[in-house]
Amino acid sequence: MHARRRRAFPYLIVVPFAIILAFPFVWMAITSLKSNADVYNSAKTWSFHPTLASYGYLFHNTGYLRWLKNSSFVGLLVVLITLAVALPAGYALARLAGRVGRGLGVGIFLTYLVPPTLLFLPLSRVVAQYLHLSDRLWALVVIYPSFTIPFAVWLLMGFFKAIPQELEDAALIDGCSRFGALVRVVFPISIPGILTVVIFTFSLVINEFVYAITFISSSTNRTLAVGVPTDLIRGDEYNWPGIMAAILVVSVPLALVYNAFLNRFIAGFTGGAFR
Repeated sequence: MHARRRRAFPYLIVVPFAIILAFPFVWMAITSLKSNADVYNSAKTWSFHPTLASYGYLFHNTGYLRWLKNSSFVGLLVVLITLAVALPAGYALARLAGRVGRGLGVGIFLTYLVPPTLLFLPLSRVVAQYLHLSDRLWALVVIYPSFTIPFAVWLLMGFFKAIPQELEDAALIDGCSRFGALVRVVFPISIPGILTVVIFTFSLVINEFVYAITFISSSTNRTLAVGVPTDLIRGDEYNWPGIMAAILVVSVPLALVYNAFLNRFIAGFTGGAFR
């Protein structure tokens, strides 16, 4: 009896949390299958006639697929730029001992904490007058690394510090160059941290709103975060089934990716915690 209670105890904790975490997805799915009239009818919270009209409207009467393509394009480019800069920078700062390395690491992370509401006005002038990228997706590709790179560098610093220096020294003795040791030894061990950077960066890009609505004005160049609220909310009229369908289509794959790489994601955040 005691062993049975001990086995049942984790389920008593996990099951309520699982229900709470799954409820938003269930609610979005139910709302997306309603008509707009059923949403505002409190008597039809659970009893209603399911319809896919909101999905048809979303795919055929809005630029949703275009917004999804734009967000994916910007997200992939920003991820590549972030990795190209953050990997060597994080490694260099991790191996830079003393107060200088720690000071630079803290300084880089503090730049990530600067809110976008303070930066979008000066950045809009840079984008419009100097880069001539107004209403172009390349404006977001240029601007987004300004907040993804600092966090990625800070995260990878902690992870690289947890990798023993002796592994690189052994690779150098075996004939590898410094770059070869980095590519063949350090980076493969750092896969959890790199995956964390990729997932976190892509999520930031998908959810970012302030810069996207500032630098993009035409509907065809909008990203999901801007296109959904601007086209599915007309004045005080909310198309809740369409909004929920738009959110559900994106959130379910992201949730599955997070779940698939959960262990590596946690390892990436905690890799340098005890260094």
